[in-house]
Amino acid sequence: MEAIKNRYEFVIFFDVENGNPNGDPDAGNMPRTDPETALGLVSDVCIKRKIRNYVEVVKEGSEGYNILIKADKALNTKFTEAYDAEGLEKGKKGANPNDVETARNYICKNYFDVRAFGAVMSTGDNPCGIVRGPVQINFARSIDPVFTQDITITRQAKTTEERQGAGTTEMGKKSLIPYAVYRAEGYISSMLAQKITGFNDGDLELLWEAIINMFEHDRSAARGKMCVRKLYIFKHESELGNAPAQVLFDKIDIIKKEGVIAPRKFSDYKITVDENMPAGVELIKKL
Repeated sequence: MEAIKNRYEFVIFFDVENGNPNGDPDAGNMPRTDPETALGLVSDVCIKRKIRNYVEVVKEGSEGYNILIKADKALNTKFTEAYDAEGLEKGKKGANPNDVETARNYICKNYFDVRAFGAVMSTGDNPCGIVRGPVQINFARSIDPVFTQDITITRQAKTTEERQGAGTTEMGKKSLIPYAVYRAEGYISSMLAQKITGFNDGDLELLWEAIINMFEHDRSAARGKMCVRKLYIFKHESELGNAPAQVLFDKIDIIKKEGVIAPRKFSDYKITVDENMPAGVELIKKL
């Protein structure tokens, strides 16, 4: 299947209810926030992890839909497997650029996340180069400031005999956001898809499906109730694009409804969409 021929941008709205959408290791795993505005943040890495996990669930074992970035084996081992599969000489100092390109193409063909997001694969004795992926996603940011609650919890099961003898329960805490709506924006470059990774129309449809369902198989008590609420896609007629991304992103706005002080549900917000698109751009609503 040929690589995609159109440029795309997209906007995702998702919400969290009584959960921690993305813990910050630098802040005791509390929800990520912008310290100046108190707006909540969800990293691009976190969003791409959800997409990878969904693809792995629905395409497990399917040829061409492996996931490179996951905790199953060392990355350098996977790079060596690419050399083995292509019959390339391994362990040379200063690897042959043609061999690196061949191995890179093998990785792109067999790993969905590399075709989509790219990867740095220049480590180890059998490097596979560096791939710029056509799909890029920004940090998601909450529409309003978030207020983190620390909820005290108890546990009865102890880890050691000494702690078991110290009392019947132990105290702990979990951090959560009562409610917040987040907006994330993304880009898809047809030029990078065609020149490097071969990201195709089938991959594109799988990406939309994964975004819509990225929380459906990623439930946990810590993350609470998370839902993708809206997915808006801007499809350009041309490969290079027919309008600047920021012009299209500004077509979609979201605000609290009048009279709402502390939002606690998605219907407390109103989304407005200017459907008057620039020439050569089509607006697609997936949700």
